[in-house]
Amino acid sequence: MTVLRFDNVSKQYAGGRVALADVSFAVGSGEMLFLTGHSGAGKSTLLKLIHLAERPSRGAVVFNERNLLKVRGRRVALHRREVGVVFQDHRLLTDRSVFDNVALPLILRGQRRGEIGKRVRSALERLGLGDREQSLPTQLSAGEQQRVGIARAVVGEPRLLVADEPTGNLDPTLSAEIMALFASLPERGTSVLIASHDLGLVKRMRKRVLVLDHGSLVDDIAPEDLADE
Repeated sequence: MTVLRFDNVSKQYAGGRVALADVSFAVGSGEMLFLTGHSGAGKSTLLKLIHLAERPSRGAVVFNERNLLKVRGRRVALHRREVGVVFQDHRLLTDRSVFDNVALPLILRGQRRGEIGKRVRSALERLGLGDREQSLPTQLSAGEQQRVGIARAVVGEPRLLVADEPTGNLDPTLSAEIMALFASLPERGTSVLIASHDLGLVKRMRKRVLVLDHGSLVDDIAPEDLADE
């Protein structure tokens, strides 16, 4: 089953800059894959189209059989409940506890208090943060902050998780730890799409890789082809 599909998608900004040009690919349910390319290749723009921070200039982005061009108004918030997003800079609320940061998506959707507590603590335990729920983000290491960001992204059990350079500021050991966490998500039915410029890390993960170059999708590499390199 396909959870996400790009059909000949292009994105052009004011002034004529082309961020994406005629991009087509599909992501299966429970699949983990990488998006790579040079700085400015279009990776971040592609991810923004998925969670409706941007709209395509041409083509169609189809999520769970819905054309996102038709998702407007209140339906945008409903769509975002199904897409977890992990940012490189975490974007945590520094004056709120770890628990409150992770609970925020559930609060916004009007989840019952008892269910919020159950889901938040389950997510924190899965990410090794069960003893940090009352800490402030400023009291955490960089790796712990990133794990809080991941917990917030997965607490609502999204169909798809997208991550934009999630290990860009971490050392190799922490990067490997974070990637192992991502790799466990498809077992729970969540598809994972990660943008990364770290080619060494991407190859080590032995997952499908989409390669962007100046906004064009120039390669779609199967895991077995990576293993042969």
